[in-house]
This record gives sequence, C-alpha cells and structure tokens, in this order.
Amino acid sequence: MTITHAKAFLLPITLAVLLAGCGGSAGNEAGNAASPMEHEAGGETTHTEEEGRIILSDDQITSAGIQLGRPVTGGSATLELPATVEGDPQGTQVVAAAIGGRVVSLTRNLGQSVVRGQTIAIIESREAAVLKGDMEATRARLALANSNLAREQRLFAQRVSPEQDLIAARTAAIEAGIAYRQAQSQVSAAGGGGGGLNRLGIAAPVSGQVISRSVVLGQTVAADTELYRIANLSSVSIALHLQPADAGRVKPGNRVIVKAADREAAARISFVSPVLDAQTRMVPVIAMLDNRAGRWRVGEPVTASVDLADSGGDGAIRIPTTAVQTVENKSVVFVRTDSGFQAVPVTLGDNSGSSVIVRAGLKGTERIATTNSFTLKAELGKGEATHEDH
Repeated sequence: MTITHAKAFLLPITLAVLLAGCGGSAGNEAGNAASPMEHEAGGETTHTEEEGRIILSDDQITSAGIQLGRPVTGGSATLELPATVEGDPQGTQVVAAAIGGRVVSLTRNLGQSVVRGQTIAIIESREAAVLKGDMEATRARLALANSNLAREQRLFAQRVSPEQDLIAARTAAIEAGIAYRQAQSQVSAAGGGGGGLNRLGIAAPVSGQVISRSVVLGQTVAADTELYRIANLSSVSIALHLQPADAGRVKPGNRVIVKAADREAAARISFVSPVLDAQTRMVPVIAMLDNRAGRWRVGEPVTASVDLADSGGDGAIRIPTTAVQTVENKSVVFVRTDSGFQAVPVTLGDNSGSSVIVRAGLKGTERIATTNSFTLKAELGKGEATHEDH
C-alpha cells in the first residue's frame, strides 16, 4: 500500500474518532445539563423529609378559622351519648283505685302540684257503702261496749257486781275496739273520706306533681285501676344505655354532664345494671340529677357526657376528634410550628365521644389545630398535587 492510499484509509477513521470525541462532549454537556434535575430530585428528597409541612401566616390561620389547643394529659375519658330525663323511681308513685266503682271527682290535672294526704279523686261504689257501713256499725258496738264496761266498773267498785262480770265487759270492749280499728283500716286502705256513705276519697300518697292522669269523670273503674301518677320532681333521673364495653368503665358516683339547649348540669351515676336489656342488648344506666329549680322535664331528650375510667393510664393523651384527619390512610394531627403547621402521624386509642386517646405520636405539650383542621388537610393536598405536577 502506497502512502497516498494509506492516508486515504486513515482519514475516515480519524474523522470518526473526532466525531466520537465531539459526541462525548455533547454527552458530557447533556450530563451536566441533567445535573440540575438531579439536584431537583435531590430537592424532592429534601421535600420528602419535610413532607406534611404547611406554611401559613398568623393572619391566614385566623382567616381560615383554625383554632388551636393543647392535648389533655391524664384524667378520665368521656363518652357522649343521647339520654332521656325520667322521674326519680324512688319519688314516683302510682295512685290506683283500691275498689271498683264510678269516678265522680278528679281534683287535679296534669302538671298540677299535690300535697301528701290531699284528696285527689272520689269513687262512688256499693263496696264503699259496705265498708263504711261496717265501720259505723263497729263504732257503735265499741261505744256500747265501753259504756257497759264503765257501768260494770262502777258496780264492781260498789261491790254489787261480781268480778267476772267486769272481766266479761272488759273483754267485750277490747274485742269491739279491735273490730272497729279493723273496719277503719279497711276504709283507709280503700281511700277514706269522700263525703258520703257510698263514696271513698283517694288521697295523694306523696307530695309532687301529677305527671299522668289515666281516667276521666264518670268512668267506671275496676279495683287497682291506675288513676294518677305523681312524681316528686325535685330530683330526676337520666336514663342511659351503654355498650357492655363502655358500661364496664362506668361506676356509681361517676359524673355525668347533662346538656339540653342552653342548659347544663352535673349528675351522678346511681345505678349500673348487671343485666343486659333483652331487646337492645345494651346496659341500662341511671344517673340522678338535682331538679329543685325545675329546669328539667320528664321525657325530655338530652345529651349526656359520661366520665369513663381512664383506659390509657394516668399519662394518657387525649385530643378532640376534630383535630384528627386521615391522610394517605394514616391518622394525622396538625402541630403548630413557627412557619405554620406540620402534619404528624399518630396512633389512636379508644374513641370516647368527642375526644380520642393518642397512644403514640404526640408528647402532650404541642399546640395543635383543634377546629377546622380539614382546611389544613386540603392545603396539604394542594401542595402534594403541585409537587406531583413538577
């Protein structure tokens, strides 16, 4: 091969090498141009480390209506549930007809007050006439027996009558007294009074208010028919129904906050049933509430917040349920920072009405968003969407 032919052969090879070198430079430049993206990717890593951070000014926080609070450490959890005001079982009494007959007088209407011993109904009955007739007859016999006894005592003192006549007269007087008191008791048990031989008055057994009237004038009733229901409403009961798991954390003496409209008062648990209700499979619980001011009405629906035994120990951390949001299937709480908020994942425990126990994730000293925290969740979602677009 001549020199000329050798040069002609090497020229294309040299050019290819040069072009390859230029391509390498372009590749390096491309690599250098890609490094800012890598840096941005690195920036994304930094963003991930700070994921959940929301930057908001104080004015923005105020405008969004976000309220701040601190977790509650220790104390008892509460359970909020609907309840009903009922009459005190110990202060409520049914007034019934002791004998059958016709109702000729009802002196009290619903809501009216009565005093113990006051006549509130009169029943006209042949049985009443028999009872009162027996009482009058035994009274007359007792008067006669007492008169005979007095005469025999005088005669015996004058040594006119023997002692056995005095003993017989005394025995007759005693028996007549027993018969009369028995007749009195029968009339009293039926009602007593009434203003006529064939009428018996029914007296109020307790002082209080009439909460039920079951009959009308002229109605014929049988013995034991309910006429009235009277309740002493100076104390009322709150009827609750708890799940068995919650009832196990309630004891007599636990406090209950009762709320209705613009009223609020404290009651105390007096009874926790050891037996489930057959229909609801719930545990009946009764709390007693002072009602001397007459602020609570029987049958009124209320909301009751029941103190439960602390299920998380003395250092349990509790927060409002409104402070918890779900982000990517995780429960988070928004903790206040110098520049805004930080979404902090938490592990939750028992939910007790309006509060929930935090088992992990918070120390208990943080300031957290307790109201309108859903706006922070929405803001966090916007930030993540913007990041994904980039």
